[in-house]
Amino acid sequence: MTTEPFDLVIRGGTVGTSTARFVADVAVKDGKIAAIGTGLGTGAREIDATGKFVLPGGIDTHAHVEQVSAGGLMNADTFESATTSAAFGGNTTLVSFAAQHRGLDLRKVVDDYAALAKRGALIDYAFHMIVANPDEKTIKHDLPALIAEGHASIKVFMTYDLIKVDDEPLLDLMLTARRHRALICVHAENHGMISWMGKKLVERGYTAPKFHAISHPRGSESEAFTRLITQAALIDQPIMIFHVSTAEGAAVIRQARGQGLKVFAETCPQYLFMTKADLDKPGLEGAKWMCSPPPRETADQDALWQALALGDLQTVSSDHAPYRFDESGKLSAGPNPTFKQIANLETRLPLMFDALVSRGRPEFAGRGLEAFVDLTATAPAQIYNLPGKGAIQPGYDADIAIWDPTREVTITDAAMHDLTGFTPFAGYQVIGWPETVIRRGEVIVSEGTLHAKAGSGRWLSRTGGPAAEPTGKLVLEMDPERNFGATIL
Repeated sequence: MTTEPFDLVIRGGTVGTSTARFVADVAVKDGKIAAIGTGLGTGAREIDATGKFVLPGGIDTHAHVEQVSAGGLMNADTFESATTSAAFGGNTTLVSFAAQHRGLDLRKVVDDYAALAKRGALIDYAFHMIVANPDEKTIKHDLPALIAEGHASIKVFMTYDLIKVDDEPLLDLMLTARRHRALICVHAENHGMISWMGKKLVERGYTAPKFHAISHPRGSESEAFTRLITQAALIDQPIMIFHVSTAEGAAVIRQARGQGLKVFAETCPQYLFMTKADLDKPGLEGAKWMCSPPPRETADQDALWQALALGDLQTVSSDHAPYRFDESGKLSAGPNPTFKQIANLETRLPLMFDALVSRGRPEFAGRGLEAFVDLTATAPAQIYNLPGKGAIQPGYDADIAIWDPTREVTITDAAMHDLTGFTPFAGYQVIGWPETVIRRGEVIVSEGTLHAKAGSGRWLSRTGGPAAEPTGKLVLEMDPERNFGATIL
């Protein structure tokens, strides 16, 4: 009796999960992980992973791709270029933004964006829906329909003049999300503080890129977090807070989670590896290091690493938002722009692998590999309810990155595969690099070569899942047993 071979067998590598590591073979059949063990049967293709780590492909759940910014600029990357870059970095799934601006129809925005992704994406993908026009049609008709169709997360900005959503419509969006079981994701900063500070700096001639670092006051983050969490508690709506940058912001989240509130949060490499000093460069060079919120202080980096170790923050995303260093991007306002007129940027996995696995951050006490897998793959898949993603286990999609833990790489502008033309992490030396990347059983990157075609990525339909379920703990004003029988939720 003959046994049909597996499509692929990865032999002898150290398999990493969010809770353990062990040496095993991994077999793939029909795009799925078919078996994990030792002495597995033959594969039509076999990869010797001895001495390598066999890890879930990265899941980047916060990236701006082929999207027009709040200031009207199209960012540098197409779906093809962005997902090519993501794949070379060890990622197999991306969640980007279908961005509604004021006056735009959300249904058309999502449909048009889906067409771009279908044509260009090389890895699997899903969307967050950015809502900047919370009118009756958007809230009562488009959002419920789109959530039911598989777009189960909504992003809201609490700042930026052209896209910010004020408190009352934000509550309306939270109520809609609660009723239809979607997750609300928020860029939370106090708009008035940022706007006022920026104007005062420019009025006094403080226009260089380095002043961007102080144009977003630290308190604008923690204040907005507190206000957002209070609103979410009123509605009993789970929330995800994006790109936490300060120790004070992390402390607000820790307190809320300690109270049993359903608050998730992420940070990004720019807040873990950069400080405001990186913006202090001659001329406009510092613009390459600009992002919003801006990088903070060394003490904030330490606080964010500690928050990740404690579970107060659950994921690390890129917030990839690429703009070239020319008139199409960061210099679109001319050769002498103020920091207020320069668009922002971004880059993730090798930096995190180097910090957690190769060098071993002390906060993680010997569990750096497991933490790396959890923060960059398993937790994102669980929070955003991505089916069959984020883990190496039978029945899951065979999304795998094989890492060489000894390979030393110096990050350079020229080595990047996106269309930005530079990386803020140029010159960083990292140990550990993804040498083979597999998406649904197909090798899409090996030996520095891309093997996937544009449009071969798949859209991932998803519900809100467990993360989007309300806690059921109602505040007094929303509890009919304590509010004279009023039913609002």
